[in-house]
Amino acid sequence: MTVQRLHVEKRFSEIAISGNLVHLAGQLAADTTLDIKGQTQQTLGIIDRFLADAGTDKRHILSVMIFLKDIENDYAGMNEVWDAWCADMQALPRTCVEAKMYAPDVLVEMTVTAVRPE
Repeated sequence: MTVQRLHVEKRFSEIAISGNLVHLAGQLAADTTLDIKGQTQQTLGIIDRFLADAGTDKRHILSVMIFLKDIENDYAGMNEVWDAWCADMQALPRTCVEAKMYAPDVLVEMTVTAVRPE
């Protein structure tokens, strides 16, 4: 089976597709000066766009891995935005963990696995 890669950079690609399976690289906000709600909103917007580029949408997500810089202080704010994003559908499978981020101003990063509808 072949692998199609989209939004390819020197070091990584944002999207990998094999058959109907879609993997998004870790996504984070473009503006990391925002608070957790702003960064979460931007991150989910990017995920929406990349899923569309891959021929799918959030209703076809299999799992989301959420990394928070400070789970104690940012979990509630991230969930507020997440809950609004998922309000019109069934809850998605996800894992949420605290992680040391690659830069001090990054508060949230998300990795997504989805399928393309047949």
